[in-house]
Amino acid sequence: MTPRTPRDVLAELTALTAGDVPTHGGATMAYVYDSGLAEVDGLAAAAQAAFQWTNALDPTAFPSVARVEDDLVAAGLGLLGGGPAAVGTVTSGGTESCLLAVLAARTRWRAAHPGDDRRPQLLLPVTAHAAFRKAAHLFDLAVVDVGVDPVTCRVRPGDVEQLLSTRTALVVVSAPSYPHGVLDPVAEVAALARAAGVPCHVDACIGGWLLPFLDPAPFDLSVPGVTSLSVDLHKYGYAPKGVSLLLTVDPEFRVGHWFATAGWPGYPVVNPTLAGTRPAGPMAAAWAVHRWLGTEGYRRLAREARTATEQLVAGLATVPGVRVVGEPATTLVALAGEDGLDVLHLADEMTARGWLLQPQPPFDQPDGTRLPATLHLTVTAATADRVPALLADLADAARAAVQLPPPVPDPGLVAAAEGLDPAALTVADVDGLLAFAGLDGGPLPARMAPVHALVAALPRPVAERLLTGVLDRVYRPTR
Repeated sequence: MTPRTPRDVLAELTALTAGDVPTHGGATMAYVYDSGLAEVDGLAAAAQAAFQWTNALDPTAFPSVARVEDDLVAAGLGLLGGGPAAVGTVTSGGTESCLLAVLAARTRWRAAHPGDDRRPQLLLPVTAHAAFRKAAHLFDLAVVDVGVDPVTCRVRPGDVEQLLSTRTALVVVSAPSYPHGVLDPVAEVAALARAAGVPCHVDACIGGWLLPFLDPAPFDLSVPGVTSLSVDLHKYGYAPKGVSLLLTVDPEFRVGHWFATAGWPGYPVVNPTLAGTRPAGPMAAAWAVHRWLGTEGYRRLAREARTATEQLVAGLATVPGVRVVGEPATTLVALAGEDGLDVLHLADEMTARGWLLQPQPPFDQPDGTRLPATLHLTVTAATADRVPALLADLADAARAAVQLPPPVPDPGLVAAAEGLDPAALTVADVDGLLAFAGLDGGPLPARMAPVHALVAALPRPVAERLLTGVLDRVYRPTR
C-alpha cells in the first residue's frame, strides 16, 4: 500500500461522500435534520471530539458521562412532564428507545402473569414506527395490528378498546406518526390503556422536541395513562446521530429493560441499554447543543420549521395532481397523487431536480381499506427559505410525472412470487429474483418507481425477503 499522510486519508474519505445526498441545506427531506446554524455544527463537532474516546459503559470510571446523561434526561423530563418520580435513559437512537420500551413492558407483563406461557401482545397502530415490529420480533411478542382512519390516518380509540386483552403488554401511539405526520389521540388511548391496567408508550421520537413549542393537544408524560415516551435528540434536538431518550413515569419500568450479571469471572456488568460499550461523543454533543440553544433557541427553530411547513402545505394547493394526506401536526407532510399522477414517479422527478422525498408504498389495512402511496417530507429550519423553490420544482416535476405511464412490475415475477415461501429462499435464489427484476448486482437504477411498484405488488413476506437481498448486495465487500 502506498504510504499516505493524514491529509490524504481524510481527502480519500471525503471523496467517498460524493454520491451521498446532501446533509445540509434543506433539500434532503428524510434521514437528516439541519438547524441551518453553522454554530450548532461547530459546537457539536467540538463536543463530540472532546468525548470521542470516553466509554459510557461504566459511569463510575467516567463520571462525566453520568452527569451528561442525567442532564439530558432532566432536560427531557422538564420539557415532557413526568413528575418527581420520573426517570429516563439515554440510548443510541429512536429504534433502541422503542426496543427498550417494549422489553420493559414484556418484563412487567411476565411478572404480572407468572406461569403464563402465552406470548404477550403489542397493540400497534399500523402507522406506528417499524422499530416496534423489530422489538416484537426480537423479544417474542405477538403484534396485534390496529387499523387507522383511512382519511385522517389517526388510530381510533374504539378500535384500541376492542383489542385490549389480558395478553396486551403495551399499547403504542405516535406523536406524530412518521408516515403521515399526524398526531394520534394520545389522551383517549392512554385513558383506555390505564383502565385496562396496560402501559401506554408515546413514540415522540420525531416530534417530542417540537410539539412542546407548538401548543399541541396533550401528548406527553403528564397525560394520565402514559407510562413511557421516546424522543430523539438527533432529530429536532439538532444533535449528531445517534442519541435518544426513553423517559418513564415509573422507575420500576426502567429497571425492566436493564441487564445485570455477575455470572462470569470478569467485572460485574450492568447495562441500561442493549449495548455494552457506548460512545459518549453523541451524548456530549447533544448536551452542548442543548446548553447553547436553550429553550428559546429550540422554540425559535421549531416555529421556523412549523411556519415553513404551513407555507408548504398552503402552496401545495397550487401543485397539480397532489394532495396532503391527513392534518400535519408538526413538520412532517405526506403527499398522495391524484388525477393520474403517480407519486413514485414524482419522487424520481424530484430526485432529478436535487431533492430527496421519501417514497412510501400503499398499505392494505386489516379491515380491507388501503392507505395510498405517499411521499414523506421532513421540513427543518434549514428548509424555511427554500419553500418557494421546493414548490416550483414540485409543480414542474408533477407536470413531467403525470405524462409517464404508471410503473407496473413484471407480471411474471409477481405471479411467480405468489407461491414462494420466503423462509425457504437462499441468498442465491434471492439474487436470481432480483436479477429477473432488473437489479442485477450493479448500482440501483436511476429511476426507482418500478422497484417501489414491485415491492408494493408482491406479498409482504416475499417483498421483505427481497429487500433484505438488496441490502445484502450493498454490503458485499469488494476484494
